[in-house]
Amino acid sequence: MSRITFDLEGKIALVTGASRGIGEAISKTLAAHGAEVILTSRKIESLKAVEEKIAGEGGKAFAMACHNGKMEDIKQLFSVIRERYGKIDILVNNAVTNPYFGDVLNASEEAWDKTVSVNLKGYFFMSQYAATLMSEKGGGVIVNVASINAFRPAPMQGIYSICKAGVVAMTKSFAKELAPFGIRVNALLPGLTDTKFSSVMTQSDELMSMILPNIPMRRASQPEEMAGAVLYLVSDAATYTTGACLVVDGGALA
Repeated sequence: MSRITFDLEGKIALVTGASRGIGEAISKTLAAHGAEVILTSRKIESLKAVEEKIAGEGGKAFAMACHNGKMEDIKQLFSVIRERYGKIDILVNNAVTNPYFGDVLNASEEAWDKTVSVNLKGYFFMSQYAATLMSEKGGGVIVNVASINAFRPAPMQGIYSICKAGVVAMTKSFAKELAPFGIRVNALLPGLTDTKFSSVMTQSDELMSMILPNIPMRRASQPEEMAGAVLYLVSDAATYTTGACLVVDGGALA
């Protein structure tokens, strides 16, 4: 009987939004299982701190600033990846922005454009560039970090929720088209997670008193609790899994 492993030795993984929160936790986990991790976000200083943490734990990482919403940054990133590594095995689209917390009737065009640019357009073209390189080398894995908001939009988070629903549709579209190239594409749908991004909710006793009764486990998750799900999706344990949406939400959608 063959033994399933989570060994990523020799794999090159790219994680966007890797400077903190879920992205940092995913990066550390992939590195701990043998992958060399390319860390990206807008600010190189924060990435360098994560790079040093991974190196200090015996892992391999390379930090490079890249704004997920700017095509010139994405093109430059993949030019460096092609020259430095010649391949990419894993892409985790995790970079996110949510500049507007309010009702849809008062949402501005600026808030719409900024959110869509990073949360949807960035995911699409990161996936396109990565899949092109993966297809030349026999395959790979893409994981898109979406949200349970894709299935149940949250009040005052209309644009964000719309983008996350788009990420789910994009995941399924890419999964169907890329399967012949040996590329698997799946989505992770986190529930409320205790990060700086969600601190507007997690640090408000009033909001949490309304949110927690809807989560059977009665708590927010920690970023590390998302990393294990991604490890499964990128590993050989998930070789027949593509086009899937893995919900990790403490039972919120149950």
